[in-house]
Amino acid sequence: MFIRAYLRASTEEQNANRARASLDAFVEPYGQRIASYYVENQSGATLQRPELNRLLSDSQPNDVLLVEQIDRLTRLSNNDWSELKSQIQAKKLRIVSLDVPTSYLALDRGRVSNGDQVIEAILEAINNMLIDLMAAMARKDYESRQHRQRQGIEAAKKAGKYQGRPADKDRHQLVRYFREEKGLSLAETVMATGYSKSQVCRIQAEYRKQEQVEE
Repeated sequence: MFIRAYLRASTEEQNANRARASLDAFVEPYGQRIASYYVENQSGATLQRPELNRLLSDSQPNDVLLVEQIDRLTRLSNNDWSELKSQIQAKKLRIVSLDVPTSYLALDRGRVSNGDQVIEAILEAINNMLIDLMAAMARKDYESRQHRQRQGIEAAKKAGKYQGRPADKDRHQLVRYFREEKGLSLAETVMATGYSKSQVCRIQAEYRKQEQVEE
């Protein structure tokens, strides 16, 4: 069994490695250690996450996918969460999250259930239900934040104070370099920059439009 830790933050300004020490400390009493860390700055509301996809690709049956909280793994819609769960189940990965105690069963079945298979089955069913519940709550929290953000932007626009979010020009230039100079495919550019496919297309379109205006 390999423990693969997934650490995610939504933006480049946030520290995705913040939870690393907590995850290390968590597995120690179980006599385990984390084999690999997969760290990225990407929204949990998208399936287009290179490091998460790499984790899934690297995983073997009965490996553990360790997260600090379920919302680090998913803020996905119901359909996308179902798709991600299917991928996880196909790889026979077991999710362990510090905010879902029933998930600890994956690390030491004997310690948690005292070897009672009936208790194990009950805990497994409860665990799956709790993970789905936490995933739904994470999505609801994401949608609430998006709604509040839109309200704040609208209020700022009406007050004439909204300037928009500044673009990450260096990262934008990487998109153009990989796509236009190196000839990378859309999927390869997504992997190289950490942007989603839609973001890469939008950035290219923005610069093409700007160049046409300048001409």
